[in-house]
Order: sequence, then C-alpha cells, then structure tokens
Amino acid sequence: MKYTRREFIKGLGVAAVATQAVPAIMNMGKSSQDRPNILWLMGEDNSPFLGCYGDMYAVTPNIDRLAAEGVVYTRAYCSSPVCAPARNTLLTGVYSPSLGNEHMRSQYPIPKNVRFFTEYLRDAGYYCTNRFKEDYNCGPTPPGAWDRNVLSWFAAWRTRKSGQPFFHVINIPATHEGYLQEWRDNLVHDPRTVKLPPFHPDTPEFRHDYAQYYDQITKMDSQVGRVLEMLGDEIDNTIVFYFSDHGGILPGTKRFLREWGVRVPLVIRFPGKYRHLAPKNKRDDSLVSCVDFAPAILGLAGCAVPGHMQGRDFLKAGREYVYCFRGRMDERFDMMRSVTERRYKYIRNYMPHLPYAQHIEYLWAIPSMRSWQLLHDEGKLSGPPAAFFGRKPPEELYDLKNDPYEINNLAGDPLYRDELLRLRKECGRWSMEIRDAGFLHEVEMVERAGNGTIYDMVHNPEKYNLNEIMYAADRASMGANSSELNGFLRHSDSAVRYWGAVGCLITGAKCDLAGLLDDPSVTVRITAAQTLCAAGDTGRALPVLSKALGSGNQMVRLYAANAVDYIGERARPLLPVMKKMRDDEYEDVRKVMKWAVAKLEPTA
Repeated sequence: MKYTRREFIKGLGVAAVATQAVPAIMNMGKSSQDRPNILWLMGEDNSPFLGCYGDMYAVTPNIDRLAAEGVVYTRAYCSSPVCAPARNTLLTGVYSPSLGNEHMRSQYPIPKNVRFFTEYLRDAGYYCTNRFKEDYNCGPTPPGAWDRNVLSWFAAWRTRKSGQPFFHVINIPATHEGYLQEWRDNLVHDPRTVKLPPFHPDTPEFRHDYAQYYDQITKMDSQVGRVLEMLGDEIDNTIVFYFSDHGGILPGTKRFLREWGVRVPLVIRFPGKYRHLAPKNKRDDSLVSCVDFAPAILGLAGCAVPGHMQGRDFLKAGREYVYCFRGRMDERFDMMRSVTERRYKYIRNYMPHLPYAQHIEYLWAIPSMRSWQLLHDEGKLSGPPAAFFGRKPPEELYDLKNDPYEINNLAGDPLYRDELLRLRKECGRWSMEIRDAGFLHEVEMVERAGNGTIYDMVHNPEKYNLNEIMYAADRASMGANSSELNGFLRHSDSAVRYWGAVGCLITGAKCDLAGLLDDPSVTVRITAAQTLCAAGDTGRALPVLSKALGSGNQMVRLYAANAVDYIGERARPLLPVMKKMRDDEYEDVRKVMKWAVAKLEPTA
C-alpha cells in the first residue's frame, strides 16, 4: 500500500516536535533511480524499551508505527556497551579490538585500507550526510566520510543533486545517560508504577530515574516523528532504520555485557518498491550485530563488500553467534568478552579481581547510582543488587530463555558443562580470528605499534604472539597456581609477564615479583608494585608507583592512579602526590585521584 506524505505522517501520530580492501563498486545493473535512499535514525543508550517490543510502560507511537509498517528485529546487538567503540565498529565493519580502538575515546588511528563504509557509498554516487555526532574513536573523521555534516535538524539530503540517492544519519541524543544526571520533577511517567529488574535495588532514586528515562524515550520518539515528517514524499524511496548505538541506560547496564547493555532495538521500514529486500517475517529473531550494518548498507546500495570487513549482510544471511567486548571505560581499566547464541550467553572476565562497580565519575553523577553506592556502604544490599559491588567470576553463563535478567550464573553447574566449554572455545576462537589487540595493556599496545597502526601491529606475529599471550591471560584470570604464574613472570614477552603479574594480583599467590619492579615494561612494573602493595609489601613497591604517577605518558599515569586507588589505605604515604594530581592535565587521572583521595581523607 502506498501512503501519501500526509497519510503517513498522520499514521505516525507525530508529536509537536581479510587485510586488503576490495574496491567498493556500484552495481552497474542499477540506475540511480533503482537504488534506495537510506535513513538512519540512531538513538543513544537505548535498550528495547519500546511499545513495539512489548514494553507497555513506554509511550512510543512513532517508532511503533514505523515497526507496524516494517520489520522488528528482536535479537539485535551492539558490539560494545558504550558509544565510541560501538560507533567505531559500526562505521568500519571491523571489530574495534581488531583495530585497537576498544578503549573509550582512545582515538588511535586506523590503517588506510580500512575505510568508513560511507566512503564506499560516496564512491558509488551516494550523497552522504550526518547530523552532528561522530565520536568514532579513531582520531579525526576521515575527510571522505561525509558530503556534509550538519548541526541542526536540517534535512541535509535536500542539497543533493537531482536523482542522486542519499544516505543520511540523524543522531538523536534525548535518551543519553547525561540526561539522568539532572533530577527533574513533574514527570509524565509515574515512578510508583515502574517495574524494576531484580538486579537493581528498589530505591526512590531508581524509580525516579527509570520514570525520567521513559520520559526521555517519549521525547526521542517525538523527534523520530519530526524527522519522518521532514522526509515527506521521499518516504516512498527511502529505507528507514531506527536503532541505538548501544544499550543502557541505568547503572549496571551501559558499559556492561549483560543483555541490558548490549541488546538494542532495530526497526527497519522498507517502502513498497523495496519490500522485496525485506525479510519475510515482520518480527525477525535472527541474531544481528552492529558489525553487520556496514555490509548490509553496502548491499542495499549495490556495492561490493570489502574483504577486510568482519561483519556480514544480515539482510541476506543470519549468524550463529554475536560477539561483544569491553575495554577501558573512561578512567577505569577492565577487559571483558562475550559470545551469545540463540539461548545461552557466555561472558569472559579477564580481570575478575575488579568489581563491576568501579567508580566512574560520569556514572556516579546519576542519582540512582549514588543511592546504590549508599546502600552498599551501609551494608544494606543483598541478593542480585549486592553482586554489583563484588568481585566478578572469571566466567559467566546464562540461560537467556529461562533467566532473561541474567541472575543465575551457570558456569559452575555441571549440568551445563557442555554449553560452557562450547562457548568458551568459541569466545577464544573469535579473539584469535580477529587478532584481538585487547590482550595487550593499552600502554604497551601503543608502544608496540610505534609509528604504525595497532591493526598492522597485531597482524604481525613477530610483534604480537597472540597464542602465548592469550594462553597466559586465560590461565592467569582463571586462577593459575604460583608455579605456573612464576613461569609467566620469567617469560621473554612483556605481555606474558604482565598477565603473570595480573594473575598474582587475582589469586594472591606468592610469586617472585620483586625482580619485576625494574622490568623494562612500565605496565609490568606497575602491576607488580600494585600486587606487592596489596599483599602488604609497600616498602619497595610504593616508590615504583610514585615514579609512574610522575610519568609524562598520561596513560601510564592513569594506570598508576588506578593501582594507587586499588591498594587503598596502603597508598597513604603517597597522599601529598595524590592531592596534587587532582589537578592533573589529563581529565581521567583527575577523576581517579579525586575519588582515591576522598576515600582516604573524606574532608580533604
């Protein structure tokens, strides 16, 4: 059925507001008129909290109408539960750990052969525009990425040549985490009727923040309607996507690999002339990853998919597994990987000694997070909400069919041993396949890359022996004994020695760490010093941390700051230095030091 512009708007209920690139070529069998326009409506920090996903608390008439006219994907995932790394994967079609861009706002350059997919679209004659937000985690946006980047709601596609197909991105930030940092009264959604998940404590702040978030979802939905109104008669020639950069938004969801952090809504409307490109089912439960978006868009445009892309065209074929990752989030280091299939999810925590609830200043600005911290400090947490402040298990396994909130970790249950082993193996296989750079500490990753790119470095076996490094990381994080850890500590590869020291920190095993205080690798020195301090041997170790805090390398200072915060009271002799570093030139160092000093001297 063909809709006129007015009929469609009325129906929406619009509110008041491989390593070598294969050249992307246009399918010469398609004229410009045959190729669809493509519009991305990209929300921020959204889990599938929408009416079309069965959420009756949500008020989302515009997206719901879009879904009624299109396809709802029920199993779509981002690659990382935070914006910049997720967008990096989205635009390149390459997993960020393969590029060395998994760490939040790390800005490390990508190789020349890895281009944004919009560059291939432009080569094929598309007019590509973007509404203001980029945040692609790889330094300056490539100059060939966009024909035009606009700050306003202006329909930039109107400035293209006559008959030219367009690809346009509208970033809609109304649901971003930052909008929860300011408490708002007079909410439309009633906090008393919020249905809280079992992993969150029932506090007034959590109820308020959920209600406020749903108000923002309604605002976002009205802005979706506004854009569709601007689209006008172009609706008949435009495939419209609505999705989110990642999940979230409440504490313990964004930044984490649980479903509420990585599962996203995905709704696609195909107009009549392109309906043959749509899946047969109106609700599609195929597994989709954001790494698949670039190949899918190129496929819609009639372009070849470059050989280096690691995703697949999800409109043509589904996948068996979805893979996700987490690296450093703002000022806090961590390393997690996950693999999800149709029923089970496996999460690998390579740093189980670190709690989920590492203090992140931006997150703690949300009232509900502060209320959660207060309950923990007062000893009033129990059950699932208490787990957020404890040590992570090395492995997590969840039955998503019977345990959608991921409360019951089955990793230690012998009845699920086969599933655990299968998904553990698959998670490791994927990391090997993509040449996962995350097994190097961020400082060392950059040092080994030198003047080249991290991507090129990790594909050079002489610079990156991933087999041995991954083995050390696996064993260290799973609780290797002191004999095995001491073997790692004597290894010729500094990355293996680093994981050996991390393993000593995790297990508390008595290892020969003193010799590593003079190690050529600064990350090995810092980790060894942190481990010794945690065990009470501060005399030799604190000077090493003090020296690292004075490094000219900001990432070295940040790692040392995290180490000092971790050892707590034993860092008190460094307090004068720590106080000065609350004014460090690197923002993330300032954040850690403010928190660390406040714990030692609350009134300082």
